[in-house]
Amino acid sequence: MPLNSSDDNRTTSAFTSKLTPAADTCVGLTILCVVLLSILGNGLVLVICYRRRKKMAGSELLCVNLAVVDFLCCICFYPLSILSSFHHAWLGENITCVYYGLGCYIFGLCGMFTIAAISIIHYLKTCYSLVYAVWLEGANIRIACVGIWLVATVWSSLPLFGWGEYVPEPYGLSCTIAWRGYHTSAKDALYVICSFACFTLVPVLLIVASQCQILYKVSRFSYSLSARGIPNNLRHAEKRLSVMFFCISLGFVVAWAPYAIVSFLFIFHKENRYMAPEGFVFPALFAKSSHIYNPFIYFYFNKTFQQELRRLLLSLWPKLGGNRVGVHTATVLQAPSHPIHIQLQERGCVQKKNFGLSQDRTYSNSKGSNRVVGRPVYACWGSKNAPSPLDNKSAKDSPSVSI
Repeated sequence: MPLNSSDDNRTTSAFTSKLTPAADTCVGLTILCVVLLSILGNGLVLVICYRRRKKMAGSELLCVNLAVVDFLCCICFYPLSILSSFHHAWLGENITCVYYGLGCYIFGLCGMFTIAAISIIHYLKTCYSLVYAVWLEGANIRIACVGIWLVATVWSSLPLFGWGEYVPEPYGLSCTIAWRGYHTSAKDALYVICSFACFTLVPVLLIVASQCQILYKVSRFSYSLSARGIPNNLRHAEKRLSVMFFCISLGFVVAWAPYAIVSFLFIFHKENRYMAPEGFVFPALFAKSSHIYNPFIYFYFNKTFQQELRRLLLSLWPKLGGNRVGVHTATVLQAPSHPIHIQLQERGCVQKKNFGLSQDRTYSNSKGSNRVVGRPVYACWGSKNAPSPLDNKSAKDSPSVSI
């Protein structure tokens, strides 16, 4: 889709970096770090969710959808921006600019709509669970996820049909909606205003309002129970869950707020009076950081996520579990001393029926010499005056004690 420009020189300069080569390299390295951290964190989230897919609640599908958005966005689109930064110019010009702008706008809207849906559903579950509990099930959550992707795709595709446009950013190393289209025509102005008001401002207001209501409701309920002296085992878990969703929502809003403010100023002013092209880089990079922190929030607040992550790491690297220490005592008939055998055994996969039980047996001959069937053990000799608990039994029948 060509840009609205008849001047070839201006079109060429729009895809050329306005930054210094050193700044371009720093931008490329920063986006590369964002991509690697996002792939690692969100990839772990997706793997863990797949492992416990049969135990997942319906509302957790929205968190999976958010992880899919962050993961795919960093894989499919950001590498093009990284290569353009190292090349000091946008690669592919019009075609890749439309591809990048369209894809990032779709995934950006999906992320915003998903967080808004998480906030609203959590608000309904917290404040009106008896009324909406039947509707907040897996089937309706799946319909909500499909609706999020459908609305975001349809609205983002309108510039392909002449209603709006995707153009390079002012610094030349990224592409986005042509916010200055507000001054081009009434049709483009309507698209820009609707994009900012209906698809940015309204979801943010819903996120903020619902999260504030949730925190107020939980705090009020906890205070009421504490005042009456009623113990509540779920109070702490509910607080952690509420704080987790609040941090996810707040982080997304804070990350995108500078970029939204700069774009808003860009709508109503034709000239760069408020900020040089270099100043647009920092809001854009700060907005991209929203793909990173959600996995860390899950790990910090969600105990189930922590347990599943530990199980995943132990299944991949069993040595991370450390060693098990087994202490075995053996009784020797007619022996002047009683040995204590300490055995180090690597943690491995143990069958459920044998979990926590030692299968090793210690045998002694009548002369006091010791032999262990299986793995070698090390004897630490104890006190000679220690009484024998099994003096009337043979050494072959003496059980081993494992700690």
